[in-house]
Amino acid sequence: MKTRPLRKPPWLKVRFPAGPNYARIDRFHREHGLHSVCRSAACPNQGECWSQGTATFMILGDQCTRDCRFCNVHHAAPTAVDPTEPQRVAAAIAELGLTHAVITSVTRDDLADGGAHQFAEVTRLIREKSPDCRVELLIPDLQGDSSALRTILDARPDILGHNLETVPRLYSVARKGASYERSLQLLRAAAVITPKIPTKSGLMLGMGETWEEVLKVMNSLQQTGCRMLTLGQYLQPTRKHLDVKRYLFPEEFAQLKEAGMRCGFRHVEAGPLVRSSYHAAEQYEESQNAEQ
Repeated sequence: MKTRPLRKPPWLKVRFPAGPNYARIDRFHREHGLHSVCRSAACPNQGECWSQGTATFMILGDQCTRDCRFCNVHHAAPTAVDPTEPQRVAAAIAELGLTHAVITSVTRDDLADGGAHQFAEVTRLIREKSPDCRVELLIPDLQGDSSALRTILDARPDILGHNLETVPRLYSVARKGASYERSLQLLRAAAVITPKIPTKSGLMLGMGETWEEVLKVMNSLQQTGCRMLTLGQYLQPTRKHLDVKRYLFPEEFAQLKEAGMRCGFRHVEAGPLVRSSYHAAEQYEESQNAEQ
């Protein structure tokens, strides 16, 4: 029997999107046929980020080949890869004058390289059109294909992100088709192939994980060479998705941030509304300052 959803605590209330920057980015997505994880994944920070003139672009369409039970991105047979997409994304970033661009994608298990070529081409074109723009990529697991990972890293993004999302015990429930060890190996391989490109990962909390499990994942991540970590509250997108088991208090996120810094991460962004690209530019800059 389905249980009644937990009532959201007051600290999870977000303001309604507004302002000229929000309208401008919204118009760009609509006019140029672009996809944004901000909207597709029902990110709670869409209003804040777009109002501040930042956005996360989602490439390779908006249909995911996987059906993770925590994610709002639509699961369906994907469309053909659009060869004009990298050009349109790079043009939008240049026109918007972004100085830190985050590019992610749906998972494309139907593609031989998992979409690696598209990531590399977007990165190359952003460099060409916006040479002062920092490029952060948030990639899927590429089904463990090391040559696909090299294709992406050869494009020299400034940051390479890949989210673990949850603790290994919950993968069979929340992330069917994914592998905790495969994701760890991807981050480990990236740090070995290009140690100068910092790696980043994130967890969504409140799906039933224990405090001890989270700390263990932090240690495993840090041992791969991962330098940046984000920790946020899982929010149930629809009644068909996994239930929220618990809402963590802001004080608990503060404690986890301290634990992560003690673990050796260069930067930990932790809070109820934190997502991978939340304050992405600030995350990168603080992590760089910590290394100096």
